[in-house]
Amino acid sequence: MALRAQTATRRSQTPLSQKSWLHAMIQASPARYALLIFSGLILVWTALLSLPFATRTGTVTPLADAFFAAVSAICVTGLTTVDMAAHWSMFGDLVILIGLQIGGIGVLTLASILGVTVTRRLGLRQRLLAASDTNPARTVRGASESQAVGLGEIGGLLAAVALSLLVIEGALTLLITPRLLAAGYDFWHALWFGFYLSASSFTNTGFVPMAGGIEPFATDAYLLIVLAIGVFLGSIGFPVIFALYRTVTGRGTHKTRRLGLHAKLTLTTTIAFVILGWIAIAALEADNTGTFGEQNFWQTMLSAGYTSVMTRSGGLGTIDPVDMNGSTLLVMDMLMFVGGGSASTAGGIKVTTIAVLFLAAYAEARGYQNMQAFGRSIPVEVLRLSVSIVIWGATIVAAATITLLHMTKLPLDHVLFEVISAFGTCGLSTGVSESLPDAGKYVLAATMWAGRVGTVTLAAAVAATSRRRMFRFPEERPIVG
Repeated sequence: MALRAQTATRRSQTPLSQKSWLHAMIQASPARYALLIFSGLILVWTALLSLPFATRTGTVTPLADAFFAAVSAICVTGLTTVDMAAHWSMFGDLVILIGLQIGGIGVLTLASILGVTVTRRLGLRQRLLAASDTNPARTVRGASESQAVGLGEIGGLLAAVALSLLVIEGALTLLITPRLLAAGYDFWHALWFGFYLSASSFTNTGFVPMAGGIEPFATDAYLLIVLAIGVFLGSIGFPVIFALYRTVTGRGTHKTRRLGLHAKLTLTTTIAFVILGWIAIAALEADNTGTFGEQNFWQTMLSAGYTSVMTRSGGLGTIDPVDMNGSTLLVMDMLMFVGGGSASTAGGIKVTTIAVLFLAAYAEARGYQNMQAFGRSIPVEVLRLSVSIVIWGATIVAAATITLLHMTKLPLDHVLFEVISAFGTCGLSTGVSESLPDAGKYVLAATMWAGRVGTVTLAAAVAATSRRRMFRFPEERPIVG
């Protein structure tokens, strides 16, 4: 009896200890838990895409290509080393579609939504998971100020994520499908491609399952505007969509019905970059006969505006970047490096990061002691984090570019464009991905992974083991500038 009681006690304690360990890990470092789950999903998707029936020919996809496609799907990038329309079967397309949906929502947010669906309650664990997806920096010391989305609002944010995904992608599908029917596709292909394009645009992925891609619709104002709206909505981020919903519907308290600093900065900076990119691309490509040179004024403005929106991280390009001027590629490099909004389906260093740096430069030029925007002060810790993100992002891009340049001996502007497109999870391509050796594919895949996971999440994961110093060295100012 005693032995049986001890065995029963051990059995009852083992699951509890495992559960406590997982709960402690999530509480201590949600970012590290996110990296683990994210990387695990990539390996699972690699295995699925390596199956023979994932291809049209029934052959096994080479490991480097399957891994690259899995990373590109989960990281919502859109770069590919194979012909999407000719290589993958319906099963392969479904695997990629599910992967980009998971990557677009965020693995931790999806886990929280599934947890609420099963348990009918939102516990602390689910709140911490979703909170880490919306702002990994909240786990870092010094990030205790007023958050764009508080823990008490996580339930509403999760509902907004699920509803916006269903409503926006459903609406985009209804808008795209009739245009594909008019282009000659049968009903089921038009519906399938319409849903695929709606998901690809809203998640800012850039995958296109149709032969010829989007280029046959390069002058179709209706379809281009619909796709651009989908990319824009996905790039501003779920917290901003949530804030806009509360403002428009008037739900919540008086404080939550107002647009906060994060939403205002995101919308203002995103619109500013879209307009500046629009003007720059149109001006630089106006005399290029390979791109806009043969178009009239209004068609040039449509193409330039659409291209500028796609640099948010959309990747659904209508013009081959190889045909563009080097000056235009450099402008697009800068736009892709910035990317979209935080906690969005877009990549890059994020528009709020660059906004904080500009605000810091403006405050320094005017002699202000702190940064201010829209009647709010921004803590200096946010500036330090923004500087770190830019430095680490530039370091990743530089290292990957140098490595691929040495491997391929291709032109700098083409390789740099491809690397920044991978880091910004954009998907616009100069064709470098398709010509890479297997080692180069792994390098570019790692760049996509780092760009999607984000330097903030990486920093938060490392910071979980950091220690606070109990002393300070004497101050001494070096000469800078």
